[in-house]
Amino acid sequence: MTSPEIASLSWGHMKIKGSNTTYKDCKVWPGGSRTWDWRETGTEHSPGVQPADVKEVVEKGVQTLVIGRGMSEALKVPSSTVEYLKKHGIDVRVLQTEQAVKEYNALVAQGVRVGGVFHSTC
Repeated sequence: MTSPEIASLSWGHMKIKGSNTTYKDCKVWPGGSRTWDWRETGTEHSPGVQPADVKEVVEKGVQTLVIGRGMSEALKVPSSTVEYLKKHGIDVRVLQTEQAVKEYNALVAQGVRVGGVFHSTC
């Protein structure tokens, strides 16, 4: 099963190839995607992306996880989250969201089992 390509990104809107849903924030993995609802884990811009936010994507068997910190990089990624991913043997890339989408799509094109969590505003 391959990771879906991100078809488009603009402020507050993301489209995943093969899905009719428009996301504000989303999680993607080989074979699927869904809304990333920060309320599920109590996530806020600071301290940022928690291990609980990425756990679902990790469990999908990804080799690499790309984290999009927002258009202005307002979303933080604490070292505890990076350490959690590395402990699970996952290569992690933390980037501004436009750069993160480019990196993610490049990895998809290379056939990497890649997942992502993307914030499409601030």
